[in-house]
Amino acid sequence: MQVQGSCHCGEIRYEATIDPNQIGVCHCTDCQIFSGSAFRTSVLVPAARFSLLEGEPQLYEKTAESGAARYLAFCPRCGTHLYGVGGDERRRVYSVRTGTLEQRSELAPAVQLWTRSALSWIHDLESIRALEKQ
Repeated sequence: MQVQGSCHCGEIRYEATIDPNQIGVCHCTDCQIFSGSAFRTSVLVPAARFSLLEGEPQLYEKTAESGAARYLAFCPRCGTHLYGVGGDERRRVYSVRTGTLEQRSELAPAVQLWTRSALSWIHDLESIRALEKQ
């Protein structure tokens, strides 16, 4: 599936060809902190299927639990998190944040990761009062 994405301010734009079966919800504590939420959704995209069209993201290097370097890309202007990527260029796979995709409403997750870190209330959202607008 061909998708297009951008940061909130539009300074950075990209496109990719994704497999919708590769969309995951990550509950790890890093994703909770970086997203400012309970989890983050991403889709895995091989480097050959990802193209940066406009702008230059800022990179933040973090160390994964495995000890490997991970680079988190975000817009230097608006701060939108765009993707994460490993340091090994031979096996480069982008973990694109689905919230930055124009097609995000069409993309349901296929897997949940790091569920040992999931917040206890995450599976009971239906019981919480819902308002259509603030």
